[in-house]
Amino acid sequence: MPVSEELSHSAPQSHERRRVTMQDVARRAGVGTITVSRALSDPQKVSAPLRARIEDAIRDLGYVPNRMAGWLSSRRSRVVPIIVPVIQNAVFSDVVEGLNDHLLDQGYQILLGTSNYDPRREEALIAAFLGWTPQSIVVLGTEHTEAARRMLTDTEMTVIELFELVDAPIEINIGFSHRQAARDMALHLVERGYRTIAFVGAFMHRDRRAEIRCRGCMDCLREHGLIADRVLSYEERSTLDIGAHAICAVLEKWPDTDAVFFANDVLAGGALMECQRRGIAVPGRVAIAGFGGLPIGTRTTPELTTVVSPRYQVGEMAARVILETKDAPRKKKRVIEVPYSLLIRQST
Repeated sequence: MPVSEELSHSAPQSHERRRVTMQDVARRAGVGTITVSRALSDPQKVSAPLRARIEDAIRDLGYVPNRMAGWLSSRRSRVVPIIVPVIQNAVFSDVVEGLNDHLLDQGYQILLGTSNYDPRREEALIAAFLGWTPQSIVVLGTEHTEAARRMLTDTEMTVIELFELVDAPIEINIGFSHRQAARDMALHLVERGYRTIAFVGAFMHRDRRAEIRCRGCMDCLREHGLIADRVLSYEERSTLDIGAHAICAVLEKWPDTDAVFFANDVLAGGALMECQRRGIAVPGRVAIAGFGGLPIGTRTTPELTTVVSPRYQVGEMAARVILETKDAPRKKKRVIEVPYSLLIRQST
């Protein structure tokens, strides 16, 4: 007997599995297929009791909607691409969470990309994501390559730039002024009586927002007639270890320094831990301030003074704009400022 024939006799008979359809869901829920379709594409247009019945039917039957068919008919997908520098940073993950929390229930899905602070990589992601014909595309940051800016300018999709403010946005710009926030923190230190203030940053050659904070701090110091050249910058990305090294380096290089403003809470947290380990009094010997408002600031001794960035709120606002503009016929440039706040604690 030929091998193929033998295998055909010994192999178990397969049973073709029928795909569950939208009509099956409609029958189980006791509604029309149009109502099921509407519940999937525009949930807010279907009453809560009907949505619950449809969701129960979908769960019971194991129905998987064919999103691609709907996207092809509408020429717009309900995938929302968002490009962030990295995902392990709590600041950026909070932005994504704010966006996702307010879009998921409206039938949208997040498509996440990371640029690794590389403009060319961001450019490639923008080109790839626009190929999905999304209704909107979200990019964290306002600095782009010429090619990326051209793609974002020419696309019919709504373009949303997040987390910092710019005078000439491509379309929608949502964020806050990192420069003004840094000025406000520096002013707090000056008003507390500190006169020899240093700034510590990391990865500032790629992280534009950290570099802007440095400039804001130095602007404030110059305006008050103080030394404005004590800047320590590390090439690597921010870590607790770099913060720990930095506080020692600052006090060794400029022994009279009485306050250090760190570009973010990770660096500041590392500095506080090192001061505690070495018995350096904070703020008695040196005051320490951070930026971001991350949870680490509540776990240090003393607790960290910081700028609280509205990261979740920025993502939430982006989601609202996406929902507001889904039927908008034309693009309209807007700048939406989301307020930050200073959180003054014991470290200053």
